[in-house]
Amino acid sequence: MWMQKQSKYENMAYVALWSLLFAAPLLSLYVRTTGDDTMTFDWQEVFMVWRRLAVFLLLFLVHNFVLAPLLIHRQKRWLYALLAACMIGLFTFYQCNHRPPMERPFNHEPPPMEHRDDFPGHRQDIPRHHRNVPPAIIGEHDIIAIVILILMLGANLGIKSYFKSRDDQKKLLRLEKENLEQQLEYLKYQINPHFFMNTLNNIHALVDIDAEKAKSTILELSKMMRFVLYEGNKKGVPLTREFDFIRNYITLMRLRYTNKVQIHIDLPTQTPDLMIPPLMLITFIENAFKHGISYQHDSFIEVKAEVQGYTLHFSCRNSKAEKSNEEKGGVGLANVKQRLKLLYDDDYTLKIQDDSVVYSVQLTIPLL
Repeated sequence: MWMQKQSKYENMAYVALWSLLFAAPLLSLYVRTTGDDTMTFDWQEVFMVWRRLAVFLLLFLVHNFVLAPLLIHRQKRWLYALLAACMIGLFTFYQCNHRPPMERPFNHEPPPMEHRDDFPGHRQDIPRHHRNVPPAIIGEHDIIAIVILILMLGANLGIKSYFKSRDDQKKLLRLEKENLEQQLEYLKYQINPHFFMNTLNNIHALVDIDAEKAKSTILELSKMMRFVLYEGNKKGVPLTREFDFIRNYITLMRLRYTNKVQIHIDLPTQTPDLMIPPLMLITFIENAFKHGISYQHDSFIEVKAEVQGYTLHFSCRNSKAEKSNEEKGGVGLANVKQRLKLLYDDDYTLKIQDDSVVYSVQLTIPLL
């Protein structure tokens, strides 16, 4: 079960580390025999080191696949601490009772002698090791082996924690991305009907005023619907396509109003091969027509866009009617602000100035 939770990169790291450890005695013996002609390659020495490493490897596998997941994945600290202490205790018992001959405690110096007089005038030297002195329970090599085991377990926990943290971060980023995409899709489903609702209201008004203009409006609307249906769900569309869509929309709106409404549009005809999220700018223009046109007084709408490098500078200014042509509210402007925040975070600039006679929007966004 825990094997599935362990990433392949973590397993590869463990295989690489243990391969180096098992290769170390081979390399060490090879270097020594190469530099000294009197020495021969002794496989028995290599096997002896491998047997010691095999004990550590076995304990590592038990810790990695049984004990460490209790702490890292299930947060059972007390159970992990108890089992880890038992493992270290069992290893200590094994280490003290299965020392290789070369690691058993001994003294290179001859045992000191103590003197005893059995008879007057006669002195007898007796080795001190004949006295009842208990052997050492734990030696220097045992302590070193226990410290190595503890360091190995700690390193295993560190590596496992690192990979789990990295995997959790990836999952979090994936969830945030999925949430972002769901929010953007929700906003698109709101923006598109909102746009068509306003456009159909315009066509309805034209039917009573000029039937021929209403027919032309329907043709323009069909072009715009094609863009929304086939391009609206994409993450990005060519900048020229977005500008063409704006031109079609403004052409449609010109049919509705008289010459008392001055509409000025300045969009570049030649643009670099860059992308922009679809329907990003049209909401500001919709808002200008919705709230900035007066049938009693002269009105104006100014739309301008400029591309500088990989940055788009967009502005939309309009006069303010004494009373909006339609009721205030709707989801268009609020949604486009939310889209900007989701798509660009803080990497964009939106300035809105709303005074008594003029409403202006200035937007700067990076292009894809």
